[in-house]
Amino acid sequence: MLRVIGKRLALLIPTLLGLSILLFAWVRALPGGPATALLGDKATPEAVARINEVYGFDRPLIEQYFVYMGQLLRGDFGASIVTGRPVVEEFLTRFPATLELALVALVFAVGVGVPLGYVAARHRGRPLDHSSVVLSLLGITVPVFFLAFILKWLLAIKVPLFPADGRQDARIDATHYTNFFVLDGLLTGEWDAAWDAFLHLILPGVALGTIPLAIIVRITRASVLEVQSADYVRTARAKGLTRNLIRGRYILRNAMLPVITTIGLQTGLLISGAVLTETVFAFNGIGRFLRDAIFNLDYPVLQGFIIFIALAYSLINLLVDISYSLIDPRVRVQ
Repeated sequence: MLRVIGKRLALLIPTLLGLSILLFAWVRALPGGPATALLGDKATPEAVARINEVYGFDRPLIEQYFVYMGQLLRGDFGASIVTGRPVVEEFLTRFPATLELALVALVFAVGVGVPLGYVAARHRGRPLDHSSVVLSLLGITVPVFFLAFILKWLLAIKVPLFPADGRQDARIDATHYTNFFVLDGLLTGEWDAAWDAFLHLILPGVALGTIPLAIIVRITRASVLEVQSADYVRTARAKGLTRNLIRGRYILRNAMLPVITTIGLQTGLLISGAVLTETVFAFNGIGRFLRDAIFNLDYPVLQGFIIFIALAYSLINLLVDISYSLIDPRVRVQ
């Protein structure tokens, strides 16, 4: 296990090195140079020269790259052009909101998708199976922003069961230590604040988790259908093992390997793909912050976000590999 973890962590080095080269080349390849791209309509010769001097764009490229790498290794991703605050500080302020939202979406997708896919496989060719296939197709094809508007209009405006936007009611005077609003409410004993923050997560969480849900249903169904016809399952039945034991230890456990891979990939997409959902629900996370950075050409923020997503994907893949070893002993032997 430690060897697997060490290998995966070692792979982070060439991955981040290659990514740093691509980001460095991307910024320098902007039309008119990075200074012109940053200034936009205000790109006078004097302003461009000032930006080149401040950011070091007038130095030799190799020198610029080593300065850039030195900043990354120190955790210095620069400062936002719009707010003037360090990019790391901006992300640490907003990341808890996106992580809360992604966790709710993931729990919804996995909690509904895995059982539904398993039941559909157990009732192959029956109405329940056909219904799950149709619903999964709808979940994949319906755009996230459209579903978000539908949920907001139906369950927040037409029938006001859930809050329409934001992370918490402005009238609640809540204490925030970690910026995880639900967790902060539980830690401080402010139950009303925790419950209100949780209610604000329901609609955007369902909207964000619909596509992963549909994919998990399809993958689970296909994997269970493949495993339940395997030789070792037929052997277990021939030995007279109970149905519950066969379904739990022989079918579901082995069918979970491709499902775990899918869950890992979808987790990364939930974190990086929350832009539209957070915009519709006015949810102040990194997705909405990234949208503002794109419109404002805030390139330090965009570079920091890309590196952050690369790290997130790498760590998620590491967790997936560890999960493989825990579920399937053959992986540990290999």
